[in-house]
Amino acid sequence: MKRQGPIILAFVVGMLMMIQFFTPNPFFLSLYNTVLDWKQVVLGCTFILGTWSLIRYHLTRIQRKQDNWRYSYVTLAGLGFMVLSAGIWKTTTGPYPWLFSNVQVPMQSTMFSLLAFYVASASYRAFRARTVHATLLLVAGALVMLGRVPIGAYFSGTVFGVEISLVEISDWMLNVPNLAAKRGIMIGVGLGTTATALKIILGIEQTYLGRTD
Repeated sequence: MKRQGPIILAFVVGMLMMIQFFTPNPFFLSLYNTVLDWKQVVLGCTFILGTWSLIRYHLTRIQRKQDNWRYSYVTLAGLGFMVLSAGIWKTTTGPYPWLFSNVQVPMQSTMFSLLAFYVASASYRAFRARTVHATLLLVAGALVMLGRVPIGAYFSGTVFGVEISLVEISDWMLNVPNLAAKRGIMIGVGLGTTATALKIILGIEQTYLGRTD
């Protein structure tokens, strides 16, 4: 029963959530709204669990004096100060909005700017024109990137009597072939999600119970 109980619960809840999509019955609508409310409760518990996990991880680093363990003091101090400032002072005034605007946002901007170098490095390796497909990828990538920057608006010309610009070419590549491939991927993701959900509901997939066999 230790393993059968969660499987039965997953089957019942999964079937109820599946049925409510196909019926306007008020009972199933109320049940769906109740599940959404419980979802918020579970989400709050995950935040508490994540905070405790972060604290325990850095306390362990400090205790064992691992590499760069002194930065753990900074992390814990920042965590405590942000929580206290958000709970004591108003959100419109005080240190919390100042720290968020002048510390958190610049750090996020720095992380995203660093991603540009990784993207450029990956693009250099992927866009080497060694094969026909790599050449097409290189040309398409160059046209899209040039069409998304202001300088791309200056590249235009006449093809078969039709005035066309690099921006229009970039938009067409994003809205036609790229979108077609994206929709195919999303359909595959949807089918995979449906298959996984059915396997969990029917008890075939039991990795959430800790079983890997």
